[in-house]
Amino acid sequence: RFLYSVTLERDWAPEEVLPLPKKPQKLPIILSPDEVQRFLGRVLNVKHHAILTTCYAAGLRISEAVQLKPTDIDSQRMVIRVEQGKGQKDRYVMLSPKLLEILRNYWKVRRPEAWLFPGDRAGQPITRDAVGHACAKARDLSGLSKPVTPHSLRHAFAVHLLDVPTIQLLLGHRSLATTAHYLRIATNKVCATSSPFELLPRPAPIPPPPAKSQYF
Repeated sequence: RFLYSVTLERDWAPEEVLPLPKKPQKLPIILSPDEVQRFLGRVLNVKHHAILTTCYAAGLRISEAVQLKPTDIDSQRMVIRVEQGKGQKDRYVMLSPKLLEILRNYWKVRRPEAWLFPGDRAGQPITRDAVGHACAKARDLSGLSKPVTPHSLRHAFAVHLLDVPTIQLLLGHRSLATTAHYLRIATNKVCATSSPFELLPRPAPIPPPPAKSQYF
């Protein structure tokens, strides 16, 4: 930096002076629906089960899930309000009827007040680390070989849904390129997709040419 800015009196632009190698782009490992069910079935703590199920059922970031309040669950309109998610934006996501039942059963047991998922410290929500530890424990109990994190459940939600405009809206992506990343993962969807050629009407059969008369 001293050489360029002082000795050579040139602007210091690290990307021009020392071009960085491109980072390899790796696709995340995605859980199948059966593996998600198997994993969630081994989350034995009722609060941990409720928050991890919410991450999958609503496609939430863990930072968004831990900040939920009971008032964010709108059972009348069947939506969850995500307040000040990534990019300081509010948004609404779907509230699955099955998730609503799980959250209601959880509320009857724990009766949360300020935070939907309170932590061990009074007046504070559960920490991301606590959810991560619960996730790792459930993965070990489930016997899954794939890595599982709270963000893995968000990835699984997007791939299992695979409706690009809907994913962009529900996950709160600013760029469509971020959403389209999931198209590279869902090979089962790609293989099951029909060619647009299949949508074309079948052409009428071409009649054979008339036989030549042997007399005329």
